[in-house]
Amino acid sequence: MSQPLVTSTSQASDTELVRVLCLMATGDQTALAHFYDMTSALVYGLTLRIVGDSDGAEDVTLEVYNQVWNQASRYEPQRGTPVAWLLTIARSRALDWRRVLHLRQQREAPLDVDAIQTSDTQPTPAEASLFSEQRAHVQAALASLAPEQREAIELAYYGGLSHRDIADHLQQPLGTIKTRIRLGMLHLRDRLAAFVER
Repeated sequence: MSQPLVTSTSQASDTELVRVLCLMATGDQTALAHFYDMTSALVYGLTLRIVGDSDGAEDVTLEVYNQVWNQASRYEPQRGTPVAWLLTIARSRALDWRRVLHLRQQREAPLDVDAIQTSDTQPTPAEASLFSEQRAHVQAALASLAPEQREAIELAYYGGLSHRDIADHLQQPLGTIKTRIRLGMLHLRDRLAAFVER
């Protein structure tokens, strides 16, 4: 008999997230729902920052959890925390989405502005408030970083640059850039830990 899933509103620990991932790897769909509930605020916040619009971020977030479901058995705790693994997937999917959108826009002929159908689906006041709160916390966490850490992280995660590209761009040793990003990400993880489960 499996252990009960995390259902409280307290901060989810790495151990709890690993346990839920293990249940997902056995095909437990309830575990996927719990994993989503515990981590989706972080994933959506990151994808929104990279993608730049809420509809795209929602699509990417769904792609992320589809990939997590399919690859849960591949998660290796010794290679990093569940949140780090998840956000790596989210960053990759968001950058892919942005590249595909850019290529599509280059291929398509300009459309008549009058023919464009805009979506009239708006977030509910509660959703808008939650997204605003999440955005404020992420911005505050980024602002609390040392300037050189923030610059390196933004170039890596929002600019899509490799560590080598960042080192070349900033004219800094590669090891220095890797250290700045690693220390900055550890700081962000601690500052945003309360949003792992909301």
